[in-house]
Amino acid sequence: MVLGTLATTAAFSHAFAAQQATGDAATLNLRKGVTDISGQVYDLHMLMFTICVVIAVVVFGAMFISIYLHRRSRGATPATFHENVKVEIAWTVVPFLILIFMAFPAAQTLIAMEDTSEPDMTVLVTGSQWKWHYKYMDSDVSFYSLMATQREQISNRYEKGENYLLEVDRPLVIPTGQKVRFLITSDDVIHSWWVPDFAVKKDANPGFINEAWTKVNEPGLYRGQCAELCGKDHGFMPIVVIAKAPEDFAVWMGEQEKMQREAKAEEQRLLAMSMSMEELMSEGKKVYTATCAACHMPNGEGLKGAFPALKGSKLATEDMQGHIDIVVNGKTGTAMQAFGKMLSLRELAAVITYERNAWGNNTEELVQPKDVNAFIQGQ
Repeated sequence: MVLGTLATTAAFSHAFAAQQATGDAATLNLRKGVTDISGQVYDLHMLMFTICVVIAVVVFGAMFISIYLHRRSRGATPATFHENVKVEIAWTVVPFLILIFMAFPAAQTLIAMEDTSEPDMTVLVTGSQWKWHYKYMDSDVSFYSLMATQREQISNRYEKGENYLLEVDRPLVIPTGQKVRFLITSDDVIHSWWVPDFAVKKDANPGFINEAWTKVNEPGLYRGQCAELCGKDHGFMPIVVIAKAPEDFAVWMGEQEKMQREAKAEEQRLLAMSMSMEELMSEGKKVYTATCAACHMPNGEGLKGAFPALKGSKLATEDMQGHIDIVVNGKTGTAMQAFGKMLSLRELAAVITYERNAWGNNTEELVQPKDVNAFIQGQ
C-alpha cells in the first residue's frame, strides 16, 4: 500500500514537473495563464508577493540595523522602559491598514472567479476512478477521457514521451471567446479538476456539484491533472483541453453529434441481430487489453491479493448474470470500475464473451448486445 502510494505520488510529481517544463521559462513562479481570470490571479499573486517582500525588508532591515548599531561591543546600554503606547498603536493600526489594502483586490478577484452566471455553454465534468467524463449540456455529446500514455512507458520498457502522463485519448474541446461553465462532480471518491492555465481548480465531490468557469482568449492546448489523492491511479488521471476558434468548434461539435447518432444507430442495428463467436472474441480481446489487462493481467490470472483471476473463476465460467452485472456496474469498495457508461453495448458484450471463453474457460456461451441491453433495462 505504501509503495503504491509512493508510486502514484511520484508519477504525479513527474507529471507536474513535465507540465511546468512546457510552460513559462520561470517555472519557480506562478504561471500567468491564458484567461483574464488567470491574469488577475497572477497580478494579485505578484502584488501580495511584493507587499510581503517590502514588509520583510523593512522588518528584518530594522532588526539587523538595531542589532548592529546597538550591540554590546559598541557600549550600547539597553533601554529600561516596558511599554510604549504609540508604538503599540502603530504596530496594530499599520498591519490592519495593510490587510485592508490587500483585501480589496483579493475580494474582487475571488468574486470574479466565482461568477458563473450567464455562460455561453455548460460542460458537466465527472471524476471517476480514474478517468474524466465530459457531457455538453446543450447537446447529446458526451465521452470519457482516458490517459493515453502507454503502460510500457510507465513500467520503463519504452522511452517516456514528451507529454508523459499528461496525454489523453479524447480531450475536452471548448470555443475561444466564450464563457464556459463547468459543473464538477464525482461518481465515487473526491477528485479535483485542475487546469493551471485557466486558474481553475475545483474539487469533484460525490453527491455535490461545484461550479467553475473559464473564457479562453486564444486557441491552444492546455494540460492539467487530478489534484486530489483519489486512489492508486491518482497520478494517471490527466486533463487535456483544446480551445478552438468558434467556427472550428462548431465544425467539431457537428462531427461529434454525427458520431453519436451513428453510434446509436449501430447499437439499434446490433440489438436486432447476433454477432458470431469470432466477432465477439476479436472485439473482446481488444477491449480486454485496453481496459482490463492492467489489473487482471493479459493471461487472466490477476494479481494475487490485489486483483482476482478470471481464468477458471466461477464468475467467468458459471454466473453469466453476475458477470454482466459486475462489468456494467462495477463493485463498490473495490478497484473494479463500472464500465456500463464507458463502453458501448457491442464492447460490453464482446469483452464478457471473451472473458468467458479465453484462457481455457471455454464456456462456449455468447453474450450478445441485446443481452447486455436487456440487463441494463431491467435494473
